Amino acid sequence: MATKAMTKTQLVSALAEKMDSDKKSASAALDALAEIISDEVKDGGAVTLPGIGKMACRERPERMVRNPATGEQFKKDADKVVKFTIAKALKDSVNE
Repeated sequence: MATKAMTKTQLVSALAEKMDSDKKSASAALDALAEIISDEVKDGGAVTLPGIGKMACRERPERMVRNPATGEQFKKDADKVVKFTIAKALKDSVNE
C-alpha cells in the first residue's frame, strides 16, 4: 500500500507511459483536464470522470457557526464548495 500521495511529476510519468507518449504532452493533457474541470465547476456545472467520480459545485446557505477557541457564535455568509462523489466502480475496486 502506498504511504505517500503521488506527485504531479509521478502522475505525468505514469500517464505518459500509459499513453505511449512523451512527458511533455502528458503534462499538457493533465493541465488541460484540470483547467476544463476548474472552469466547468466554477460556472456551477458538474464533471463526471468515468470510473472515478463526479465533481460538482454546491451552494451552502447562510448559517450560524461557532469559534471553537472562544465558543462565540457568528453568522457565516452563504458560500460555494466543491463536492466530489466517488464512483461505485472505484469504491468496489479499492475494497477487493
